[in-house]
Amino acid sequence: MKKLVFAFVFMLAAQFTFAQDAAFKADVKKMMELTGATAQMDMAKKQVMAMVPADKQADFTKEFEKSLEPVLESQTNFYMKEFTHQEIKDLIKFYQSPLGRKLAEKSTKLAEENIQTMQEWSMELQGIMMKYMQ
Repeated sequence: MKKLVFAFVFMLAAQFTFAQDAAFKADVKKMMELTGATAQMDMAKKQVMAMVPADKQADFTKEFEKSLEPVLESQTNFYMKEFTHQEIKDLIKFYQSPLGRKLAEKSTKLAEENIQTMQEWSMELQGIMMKYMQ
C-alpha cells in the first residue's frame, strides 16, 4: 500500500512539475515575442527571401522556419536557466507597458538601421584580425 501511495504522489508531483515547466516555457516564448527577438529573425528572413526566386519562396519559408526551431529552443532554455518564472512574468509586464513596447520597437528599428554599419565593421574587423594573426 505504501508503494502505491508513493507512486501516486510521485506521479502527481511529476505532472505538476511538467505543467509548471510548460507554463514557464510559454511565458518565455511570449516574452521573446514582446522583446522583438522574433521580429529580428523575421527581418533576417525577409532579407534572405529577397534573394530566393519567387517560385521557391514557399519551400524556403518552410525550411527556414524549421531551421529556427533549435535556435528558439536554445534561447528558451537559456531564459529558463538564467531567470525565474516570476522574473519572466515581470519582464512580460514591462514589455507590455508603453515604455516596454517602445523599447522593443526601437530595438528592432536600431537593428534594421545598423545592418550596413555592422557589415562594414565586420569587414574592418576581419582586416584587423588578419593583421594580428600573421
